Order: sequence, then C-alpha cells, then structure tokens
Amino acid sequence: MDHYDPQQTNDYMQPEEDWDRDLLLDPAWEKQQRKTFTAWCNSHLRKAGTQIENIEEDFRDGLKLMLLLEVISGERLAKPERGKMRVHKISNVNKALDFIASKGVKLVSIGAEEIVDGNVKMTLGMIWTIILRFAIQDISVEETSAKEGLLLWCQRKTAPYKNVNIQNFHISWKDGLGFCALIHRHRPELIDYGKLRKDDPLTNLNTAFDVAEKYLDIPKMLDAEDIVGTARPDEKAIMTYVSSFYHAFSGAQKAETAANRICKVLAVNQENEQLMEDYEKLASDLLEWIRRTIPWLENRAPENTMQAMQQKLEDFRDYRRLHKPPKVQEKCQLEINFNTLQTKLRLSNRPAFMPSEGKMVSDINNAWGGLEQAEKGYEEWLLNEIRRLERLDHLAEKFRQKASIHESWTDGKEAMLQQKDYETATLSEIKALLKKHEAFESDLAAHQDRVEQIAAIAQELNELDYYDSPSVNARCQKICDQWDNLGALTQKRREALERTEKLLETIDQLYLEYAKRAAPFNNWMEGAMEDLQDTFIVHTIEEIQVRQLVPRRDQALMEEHARQQQNERLRKQFGAQANVIGPWIQTKMEEIGRISIEMHGTLEDQLNHLRQYEKSIVNYKPKIDQLEGDHQLIQEALIFDNKHTNYTMEHIRVGWEQLLTTIARTINEVENQILTRDAKGISQEQMNEFRASFNHFDRKKTGMMDCEDFRACLISMGYNMGEAEFARIMSIVDPNRLGVVTFQAFIDFMSRETADTDTADQVMASFKILAGDKNYITVDELRRELPPDQAEYCIARMAPYNGRDAVPGALDYMSFSTALYGESDL
Repeated sequence: MDHYDPQQTNDYMQPEEDWDRDLLLDPAWEKQQRKTFTAWCNSHLRKAGTQIENIEEDFRDGLKLMLLLEVISGERLAKPERGKMRVHKISNVNKALDFIASKGVKLVSIGAEEIVDGNVKMTLGMIWTIILRFAIQDISVEETSAKEGLLLWCQRKTAPYKNVNIQNFHISWKDGLGFCALIHRHRPELIDYGKLRKDDPLTNLNTAFDVAEKYLDIPKMLDAEDIVGTARPDEKAIMTYVSSFYHAFSGAQKAETAANRICKVLAVNQENEQLMEDYEKLASDLLEWIRRTIPWLENRAPENTMQAMQQKLEDFRDYRRLHKPPKVQEKCQLEINFNTLQTKLRLSNRPAFMPSEGKMVSDINNAWGGLEQAEKGYEEWLLNEIRRLERLDHLAEKFRQKASIHESWTDGKEAMLQQKDYETATLSEIKALLKKHEAFESDLAAHQDRVEQIAAIAQELNELDYYDSPSVNARCQKICDQWDNLGALTQKRREALERTEKLLETIDQLYLEYAKRAAPFNNWMEGAMEDLQDTFIVHTIEEIQVRQLVPRRDQALMEEHARQQQNERLRKQFGAQANVIGPWIQTKMEEIGRISIEMHGTLEDQLNHLRQYEKSIVNYKPKIDQLEGDHQLIQEALIFDNKHTNYTMEHIRVGWEQLLTTIARTINEVENQILTRDAKGISQEQMNEFRASFNHFDRKKTGMMDCEDFRACLISMGYNMGEAEFARIMSIVDPNRLGVVTFQAFIDFMSRETADTDTADQVMASFKILAGDKNYITVDELRRELPPDQAEYCIARMAPYNGRDAVPGALDYMSFSTALYGESDL
C-alpha cells in the first residue's frame, strides 16, 4: 500500500531463529498456525471458488498461491505456468514471491524451492508475511498502525468491559471474553454477554467462534481446546484471527458510514421534498382562497335596505380584521419557505425548485394584487351604496310624511265638494258657501306646492333606484289623480254656487219689499248665519296642530345636534390614535430597513436585534385592535370624513400588514445568510465587504439591486461580459425573473465555490458499498442497511436494474443517485 514501511513489517516478523525455536519449544504453536492460516487463506480463496486442505501441499505448484494474492490485492499477477514439472512450480512460486516483494515486503530466507518442496516452516512463514502485509499492516488507529494499531483497536473496543484486559495477542485472549466483547460491542444482539463467566473459557471461546462463523462470515480458525490447553497461545494465530474480526467490523463500519452518508443525503432530499409539498399545498390553498374571495369582492349587487348594506360592511370589516390577516401571514410564510428552500437546495448542490405552473411566487403576487384591487373598489362601493341608501331612506321618509299630511288634508274633501247643500240654501247661505269655497280654493292653491314636492321626491327616488319605487309611484299617482279630481270638483262646485246665487238674487228682488218689512228678523238671521260661518271654517284646528309640531321639531334638532357632537368626538378620538400609529409604523419600517443593511456586529447580532423588534411589534397589536374598534363606531355612525387625520383605517391596516411581512422576511433573509455563511465558510469580514458593495449599488435603498445596478456592480468588480453572459448570470441570481437581485442571491453568487457537500458520485459509491460492490442493490439489502422510512423512500423511487448481471428484484442505485441531485428525473 502507499504508506507501507518495510522495516515496520520486519519489526513484527520474528527472525528465522525465532521460528525454529518456537517450533522446537512448542509444537502446539505450529498446529495453531497451520489451522489459523489455512482458515484465513480459505476465507479469501472461497471468493474465487476454491480452497486448500493442506497448507504445505496445496501451495506447492504456486497456482493457488498466485490466486490468493490476486484475491487479497485485487490486482492481476503475471500469467502462471500450467505445466506439472518442478521448474513450472518454482516459476509460479517466484512470481508470487516477486509480487509480495513488489509491495515492499522484505522476505527473510524464504525461497521458492522450500515452498515447492513443502517445507512447513517456510510455508507458514510466507503466509504470515502475507497476512502481515495485507491484513494487519494497513490497520491504523489513532496514529498507530499494524500490530500496535490492531492492539489499540482491541483495547478501545473492549474498554467498557471491566473483566476484559487486552495487553497482548496471546494470554489476554485465553478466557475467550476478549473475542466475545468484540462481538458484543459491535453486534450486541448476537451474544448475551451478561451470562458469560470468566472461569468458563471453553464456553466463551466456542460461543465467540460459532457466532463469528455463523453471523460474521469469519471461518473458525482455532479450536477452543487448543487455546485453553496451551500456556501461551500462538501470537501469530491470535493476531490473524483478531485481524479477521477487525476487517469484519471495519467493513461493517464502512457500510455504516456509507449508510449514514446515504441517510444524510436522503434526509436532505426528504426534507426538501416536504418543503416543496408544503409550498405547493400552501400555494394551492392560498390561490383557491383568493379565487373564492375575489368574486365576493367583485359582487356589486346592491341591497334594498340600509340594514342589509350595513351587514355587508360588517362582513367586509370581519374579512379585513379576521379572515385576511391570517392569509397575509400565509403569503409571507409562503415566500419565506420558498426562499429558505432555494437556499437549502443551493447549499446542498441541488437544482433550484420550480413550482407547478401557476404557483410561482410571482403568480401568487399577481393573484394577491387582483385581490387587493377588488378589495379597494369593494369598500368604496359599499360606502357609496350606504350614502345612497341613507339618502333614499331620508327621501322615502320625507315622501311618506308629506304624502300622509296631504292625504290627511284631502280626506273627506271630495265628499264635501260633491255636496248639494246649495240646492236648499238661501241667498245669504249661498254667499256664505261662496266665501267658504273661496277660502277652500285658497287652501287648495296653497297645497299645490306640497303635491309638486311629493311628485319631485318620487321622481328622485326613481332616479336613485329606490327598491320600493313601484309603491311610491302608485301612491304618488293616486295623490296626483286625486288632486286633479279635487281641482275639477272645486271648479264644478264654484259654478253651481254662482249659478244658484244668481237665481236666488232674482228671487231676492221679489222678496225685497217683504224683506224691508221683515228687517229685524233678517238682521237676526244674518247674525246667526255669520256665527255659523265662523264656526264652520276650521283654520283654528290646523293652527293648533302647527303649534304642536314646533316643539317636536325643536326636540329633533336637539337630538341631531347631540349626534353631531358625538360624531365629532369619534372623529377626534380616531384621529388622535391614527396620527400616532401611522408614523409609528413608518418609523419601524425604516428602522428595520436600517438594521437589515447595517454592518455592525455579526449576523447573529442582527438576528437578535430583529427578533427584539419583532417582539415589540407584536406587542403593539392591541393598539391596532383599539383603533379598529373606534373605526367600527365611526362606520356605524355613518361618518364618511375626518378632518382630524389623513390616515384612514385601510392605510393603517395595509401598513400594519406590510410591517409584519417585512420583519418576517428580513429575519428569514438573515437566517438564510447565516446558513450560506456557515455552509460556504464566509468570514464576517467577507460578509461585511459583500454588504458594503451591495449597499453602494443599491441606489434606490430598497434592499434590492435592479438589473442595471447589478450590472454596474459586476463591472466595478472587473467582470467583462456581453449581454448573453449577463443574461446567464441574471438567470442564476434572479431565477423567478422579478428583475431584482436580493442580498441573499448576491452573496450566493459572490461565494460560488461550493461547500463541502455530498455529490452524486459519493452517494453512488456509498450505495455500492451497501450493495457489496455490485452494480445494483436489492430490496432486502436496502431494508437491512437503512432505516425503514428511508429504505422505503429508495424502494419507491429506484428504477429496476436492467444490466446483464441483473437478478430478480435488482434496483438501479446509479440513476437514483444522479436523480437526487437533479441530473436526471426520479
């Protein structure tokens, strides 16, 4: 391997003399090594579909030795000799030894002839050299490697177990608890460690070896009896056996690392997909609410009564105070979610999110603009309708009053005019009737104005679309017809009276002489007639009625005066509060703008400052509610003007909604800046430089640069670009094509170097580990290696694998990995 140190290997290989002495002193070690090394070799050779039975015999021709080296190194050796002669065997063994030497291993007194001749000592020595080089040398734990690294790994893994103390690779393992502890530490479900006893080494060793063979794919390399029955187990055999545990668990560690990487990537994707789903749903719900609400606001069907229109005004007030504010917050949250999602996608190397057609932020804004336009016209129409109905109610009441007075006056007049009382009257009575009739004609003429006023009011009610115009018209027509009839009857009665007067005057001449003689009697009669005449004309009763109306009118005037005084108090009360709240909102807007572009302190300082502002703004809400209550009283009093303030309730509402939206958006912008800074390693100094450049070219001080400002900014930083290149850059910084560049987009562009994030290739490599180096992965493998929800996430989205090596149920993790990063469709 790249960091191989030949001297280090020599340090861990016993000199040749040690080999001889070991074998002479304790033949049991040879037995242990033969069994362990044979099992170790077979654990690799089986991958090539073969094995050995006798270690000193089966490697003599060099063929399986070369195959073993190819399997454990992953490299191809020189082509072996297939002949049966000794020279062919020596050639093959030399090729194997040359390959070992090419890896930096210095072979000590090991020659091809000894291996071909079946020298056990040399064969075991060669296999140990191979084990050291390929199984132990590359073990590295906390800057120690090879034997010390393996020992340290064992010590670290068994440290939590009080009855295990690993200090070497011989007697520390005799009680079997070391092997059991290694297994329990990594796979606690395989061994009930609490039931093991230190004084039962055979059970402990057999438990560990059986479990390792059955569940960890580690062949049984030693017999428990050999270890227990030896004062000092063979170090090389124990090291070889323990190294197999290391590689088994480091392989599991690799799989765990791969699974963790995949889980992390899938978690990001799942979170992003959830944010996308949430955006789509929130956008759909908001657009649906707008779609339902606009027709209600565009409905201009007038109501017939003031009460009904006031109910509409109350409904609109509820809409502005109760129903719309949550939607304003939803719209703001929608934009915040969208911006946060885009930031997270950029930082995790994912493509930008494109909402469904018609659900872009710009689409929401356009729909919202239509809503507010309809809303503005609706309130104006409501107020005009209320003014119209107020005028109509006044006119209708005036019409009823005048009509009632007129009808009361005309009551009985037609019957009076149709009387034939003149037929039996005397001349003086006729003259009295004529005087009375003349008085009636004067009264009739005086009532002509009232009839004309009634007709004029009816005409105005018609022009203003009064809902009860038919009954008004019918009553007016009846009055006019009656008036015409009264005129005709009056004329007819005058003619009859005058005709009768002439007739009686002629008769009177005839009785003149008689009358002179009867003067006293006549005088008495005339006096009586005068008295009767005075009583018969009813002017005095009407005068009494007029005197009764005067105090009633005075009372109405007093009530109206009191009402106007109350209205003025309401105007002043609303004006006083509005003149405080309006400027307060404007001041807060300006202060938030200053905080968002200031360069004092860290982004966290800005965030804390903004959250304090948000808290103070939320605490101000009761004052807005109090003003809404005053506004309701003003509308219920039908007050349409207020000279004490230039602020309307709608001004305050819109300003308040903008303030809440602005503080929420600004906080989100700073949070996204922190995300970007941390992901891309931007220093506070760099952030301040970005902010200074942005502020300089934000000439309108809106917190955004328009296209020309951004172009000027790029030119000032040395960018030399044509229209096509600038258009490409704008598509990056302004994906929604709003024509502006936010500070967030600006810092994203200025820090284009990507953060240390996972890539599609890394995810693919992780899946390859879980798949055991196959080009596909199975459902069972996914469910075994990943948490249930993420395993099912992959299974639902992975396409079937169609390669030549496919098996039933094989899934294509490669295309899935690229799709996670938007390089192809899932």
